[in-house]
Amino acid sequence: MASKKTATSKSVKKRVVLTDVSANGADQTIGGYLIRRLQDYGLGHVFGIPGDFVLQFYGMLQDSPIGVIGCTREDNAGYAADAYARVHGLGAVCVTYCVGGLSLCNSVAGAFAEKSPVIVISGAPGMAERSSNPLLHHRVRDFATQREVFEKITVASAALEDPLTAFREIDRCLEAAVRYKRPVYLELPRDRVHSHCPYPHVPKSEPVVSNQDALREALAEAQRTINNCKKPVLIVGVELHRFSLADEVVKFAERNSIPMVGTLLGKSVVSEKHPLYLGIYEGAMCREELRNYVEESDCLIMLGAFLTDIDMGIFTAHLDPRKCIYATSEETRISHHHFHDILVSDFVKGLAKLEMKVPKRPLLPKPKNSDAKFVLKPREKITNARLFARINELLDDTMVVVADVGDCLFSAADLTIYRKTEFISPAYYTSMGFAIPASIGVCVAAPDRRPIVLVGDGAFQMTCMELSTAVRHGFNPIVIVLNNKGYTTERFLQDGPFNDILNWNYHRIPDLLGGGWGFEVHTEGELDQALNAALANREAYSLLNVHLDPDDISPALKRLAEGLSKRL
Repeated sequence: MASKKTATSKSVKKRVVLTDVSANGADQTIGGYLIRRLQDYGLGHVFGIPGDFVLQFYGMLQDSPIGVIGCTREDNAGYAADAYARVHGLGAVCVTYCVGGLSLCNSVAGAFAEKSPVIVISGAPGMAERSSNPLLHHRVRDFATQREVFEKITVASAALEDPLTAFREIDRCLEAAVRYKRPVYLELPRDRVHSHCPYPHVPKSEPVVSNQDALREALAEAQRTINNCKKPVLIVGVELHRFSLADEVVKFAERNSIPMVGTLLGKSVVSEKHPLYLGIYEGAMCREELRNYVEESDCLIMLGAFLTDIDMGIFTAHLDPRKCIYATSEETRISHHHFHDILVSDFVKGLAKLEMKVPKRPLLPKPKNSDAKFVLKPREKITNARLFARINELLDDTMVVVADVGDCLFSAADLTIYRKTEFISPAYYTSMGFAIPASIGVCVAAPDRRPIVLVGDGAFQMTCMELSTAVRHGFNPIVIVLNNKGYTTERFLQDGPFNDILNWNYHRIPDLLGGGWGFEVHTEGELDQALNAALANREAYSLLNVHLDPDDISPALKRLAEGLSKRL
C-alpha cells in the first residue's frame, strides 16, 4: 500500500552578495572574516537553527555565497554537517547559545570520535551585556560554561571576544580542523559580529612536516618487514578517506599484489569491486574464511584504521601486534617499535614508493553464490537476509548508502559498494538517529548522488522529522525503515520489555509532512514494487515501512553471537 504526496522541488540557493570579505585592513569585521575564511576552505553550506544570540551572523551568512540549510533540531544539524564533511571534506553548523550549542554536543562528539571535521559556530551574549553578571536567558552557571563543554569534544576552540586576537583565533581553529580532521568550536558574542580588525590582518599558515629521520627509519623497517613476510594483507581504514590517501594505497596494493580488507567504519574507502578487495574484517562478525585469512597473516599492514570494539567484532578479533605495521594520524608503530612525529600522509606515500619483493599470496575465493542473481519470491514474507540481498542488487555507482546504528549497520557490512566513499555510518560512536539527518547532508554535499538510508524503527523515531527538510528542498533519499517493533541489537544483549517501542504507521509520514511517498511492505513482491517506484520517483523522498519479525537478525549478528558464546 502506498501513500503519495509530491514535494515541490526547491534548489538550495546560494546568494552572491559579498558581505565584508575584504582581503585585509581595518574595515574587516570578525563575522565577515569568518565567512571569508570558510569560503577559502571551500565550504559551500552551513547547517543550523537561528536564535537571538546568533541572528546578526545569520544575516551575514544569508547575504554571502554560503548557503544556509535550516534543520528541525540542533543535533540533527550536527549530524547533517558531519555527513556533509565526510563527503565534501569540511562541514559547518551554526546555532545559538547553550540551548542550541548544548543540544549539538552529541553529534559533535560523534564527529570527534570518527574524525569528521565540523566547524561549530555558536552565538553568545554580547560582552557589554555581561558587565553586571546578569542572569541572561540560555545561560548555564556562567558565561564560559558552553565553551568549556566543547573544549572536551573538539580539537581546538576559541571565544572571539577580543578583536585584537579574534582573527588569529579563527585561522588557528580552521587550520586545526583541516589538519586533524576533527571538529573545532568558535563562539561569537553578538556585539562582536561587526567589530572591526584594529590592524591589517592576513591569514598565515605554517605547514606541519614529518621528522625526516623518524620517517626514513619507519619506512626502512616497514620495507624489511614486508619483504620478509609470506602472507601479507592490507587493512584499510577510514583515515585514508579523511586524508585523501585511498588512491595511494590502492596503487601500493596493485603494484605489489597485496590483498585488501576494510573495516566497518572505513567501509567503501576503496571500491569493493576491486579484484584485490576481499571484504570487511570485523572479528567474529565476518565470515569465518575471511577471518582466518586475515588472522593467519604474518604481516598486517594497517593503514588509517582504528582498533575500535565495533571494528574488531566486540573484541573477538585476534590480531597479533608483533605482526602489524600500524599507521594512523595519531600513531606509527611497527611491531613494538614506535615512531613519533610522522604524518600519516608521508608514511603512506613513502610506502607506495618503496621497492618491494612481496610474495604473491593466493586470494580468498568469493563466497558461494555471491554472484547469484536475486530471484524474487513475490508471496514470501520479507526477511532481513532477503531485504539486504534485494538492496545489494539495486545499488549502483550513483548511490550513497547511509546506515544508522543497530542490526541495519551489521547487515549493511555485507553490501557491495561500487565506488569508494559511498558508505556513511557512525560505526564507532554508534549514536542512534544519525542516518535521516545525515542523508540531508549528503544531498547538499553531493546532489548528483542519491542516498539509500537504512534505519531501524527505534533510530527513525528519534530524528525522523528531519524529513521535513527533505520536503522543503526537494531532496530524494530512499528511506528503508527496518520495522521490527523495537531495539533488536539490545534484545540480543539483554531482552526485556524496555526494548519494545510503539509501532508507528511509518509509511504515513508523507501525509503528515505534505510531501514524499510512503510504502508498506510485508512481502518480497511488495518490496520489489516499492523499490521500483521509489527509484523512478526522483522528485521527492520515498519511505518504505518494512515489517520484520522481532527475532529476525542479520547473519553478522548471528556470527557475533556464536563468537561471543565461544569466548564467554
